[in-house]
This record gives sequence, C-alpha cells and structure tokens, in this order.
Amino acid sequence: MQSGPKVGGQAVIEGVMMRYREKMAIAIRKPDQQIFIHREALRSAGARYPVLRLPVLRGMVAFVEALMLGVRALTISASQAVPDEEEEMSGWQLAVTVAVALLLAVSLFFLLPTVLVRLLAGPEAGGPFLLNLLEGFIRIGIFLGYVFLISRIKDIERVFQYHGAEHKAIFCFEAGESLTVDNARSFSPLHPRCGTSFLLLVMAVSILLFSFFGWPGLLERLVLRLTMLPIVAGLAYELIQLAGRYRFFCYLTAPGLWLQRMTTREPDDQQLEVALRALQSVVVE
Repeated sequence: MQSGPKVGGQAVIEGVMMRYREKMAIAIRKPDQQIFIHREALRSAGARYPVLRLPVLRGMVAFVEALMLGVRALTISASQAVPDEEEEMSGWQLAVTVAVALLLAVSLFFLLPTVLVRLLAGPEAGGPFLLNLLEGFIRIGIFLGYVFLISRIKDIERVFQYHGAEHKAIFCFEAGESLTVDNARSFSPLHPRCGTSFLLLVMAVSILLFSFFGWPGLLERLVLRLTMLPIVAGLAYELIQLAGRYRFFCYLTAPGLWLQRMTTREPDDQQLEVALRALQSVVVE
C-alpha cells in the first residue's frame, strides 16, 4: 500500500480531477474523443501558514479548498466537454458560486433539520440528547434522500461512472501497480476516503458534538450549528485519515462505502483511461 501524501480526486463532466502534493490535473474526454489535460500547481493555505496544518484545523482548510477547487474543476470540464459552453468563471464568480453552494448545503442539511425537529417531536419531547439525536436522524435522512434522488437522474450516470474510475485509479496507484487500464480494472470503485464517506461522517459527528451544548432556543441553535460546522468538518477529516491508515478505524467509513453504491458505477475502459491520465499527470514527475 502506498504511503505518504494521499491522492485526492473528483469526478467532473466527462472527466476526472486528481490532486497530489502541490499539483492538480483534470483529464476530460472531449466530443471528438481526444483527452484534454489541464495541469496547474497548487499552494494550499497550510503550506503558507504552518499553524493550519495542525489536527482539526487542517480538516477545515482542506474542506474549503476542496470545495473551491471542485467547483473550478467543474467549470473547466464543462468548457471542454460541453459544446458552446461559456468560458470559465472568473475569481469573483467562483467565490460567489462557492458561497451560494455552501449556503444551500448548510440550509438544507443543518438549518432545516433543527427547525423541523420541534414540529415532529412536539413541545413535550424528551431531553436535549434525544432532541439532538432526532435532529441528526432527520439530517441523515435528508442527505440520503438527496443522494437517492440525484442517483435516479439519467444524466448523472456518466458522472458516477467517472467517480468509480477515479477510485479504481487511486487504488491502483496506492497498491503500487503500473497505471494501466488492465491493472486498474480489477480494483473496487468504492474508496474509504471518498467525499461521500466524509459527508456522511460529518452528519454522524454533528450528532455527538451538538449534544454537548444541550437544546437552546431556535436562534441559538442556528448560530451554534453554523459556528460549529467547521469544527465538525475538521473532526470528520481526522477520522477519515485514521480510517485510511489503521484497519481498526475502517468501521467508521463502512456506512460511507455502502452509500457509495449509489454514487459510483462501474466505468468502461475509456473512462478508466481518462482517470489514469489525470492521475499520471500529477504523480509522474
């Protein structure tokens, strides 16, 4: 198993983005079947400010950087894979898009559940722990419902295939195998460090962490959920890292692996080729 810095990735439109060390590459299958490669150097906030490499803080930074990089990778892929697509977003457009995406995600998965819990539980509900537990179950239910609904959209099928190709390519690299389609084909499309597993773990960690703060009024709960979200993400990141290093912690990512059965599909060889080209672009000096 490969040790040291880990490869991160993301499926995009007709392609895959890979990130390794301080490099990022996107490989995209264009309409003429040629593979377009976009490469660039990266410099994370943790590299500039060592304090941000501390446990939990590094998870907060990684979460924000992954979101911004992911949105930009999607715009690059759209400009290459979709005919007549508009050019890439400018810096301020990207920032606005990320902010809106964060606002919608926080509203749907964190604010809505805490508003709904009183409606479902009633005024005579149990103590703070039970209320937080119910809120957590509502949050996870909304998340699972969202994933199920988008998995039913036919146009998402190819993105899920590239998601599987991304995982197979990363597994191939971590196993020390040559980065060929024949080698990558045999690996699983389910990976414990997947963002799907991370998001589900964020939901689970939030149940435990929010329980320590009781059940204050609605406004206080909303503020608390918002201010604690970066810490929740940081803790979930650390747990994902432990699961990737120690077999004992693998049970933490088991539910995420089950969920990935909805968000990944078996890729074809052409999709594997794209994922491997992206990976080769960042791991080969």
